[in-house]
Amino acid sequence: MELAYYSDYAVRLVNSEDPARGKDTLTSVEAVRDLFGGNGTGARRATDADVTRFRSVRARLRSVFEAADGGDETLAVDLLNSLLLEFPVSPQISGHDFRDDDGRPLWHMHLADHPSNATAGYAAIAAMGLAFHLTEYGVDRLGLCEAAPCRNAYLDTSTNRSRRYCSDRCATRANVAAYRARKRLEADRSGRTGLTADSAQRTAASGER
Repeated sequence: MELAYYSDYAVRLVNSEDPARGKDTLTSVEAVRDLFGGNGTGARRATDADVTRFRSVRARLRSVFEAADGGDETLAVDLLNSLLLEFPVSPQISGHDFRDDDGRPLWHMHLADHPSNATAGYAAIAAMGLAFHLTEYGVDRLGLCEAAPCRNAYLDTSTNRSRRYCSDRCATRANVAAYRARKRLEADRSGRTGLTADSAQRTAASGER
């Protein structure tokens, strides 16, 4: 299982809420189970009590992204470390479901959680995945979308650290907004220039009289 898969746990949970728009999809045990994706074992452990617990972990994970996005690396690491201490995992070598051309297992690292509930299991995997991403690529690779009012979390995997938006849709929307803003500014400048020219002409005409 790739590390990106684990770190995506954190992104999925954080983005289940849109604070700026007052939207929250994490309102039922079914929504909790959906967050697990293909992890059927984890999803089956979920109960109604996990809804509130998931929201608490979500707020803490968003705080990690907010600290990273704000340039406070130490705070981001401290917040993530607190999650890692509270929700530990055990790394194990696994070969299940993955075979090479000869039918032999394709060995890979797997994060085995030992949760008392679904939230603990999910939080452990999300925090460890995010920790892998942070230490491999840097704190500045954890971001929040710049396309207002969206503040979805994202993981920057671009080669030049240039990502600023959570999706192509938000990038397009931000580019269109910036283009319209430039056009309004140009029109405003043109209007002021025209008024200045008219004033100069009127002044010159008055002088001639």
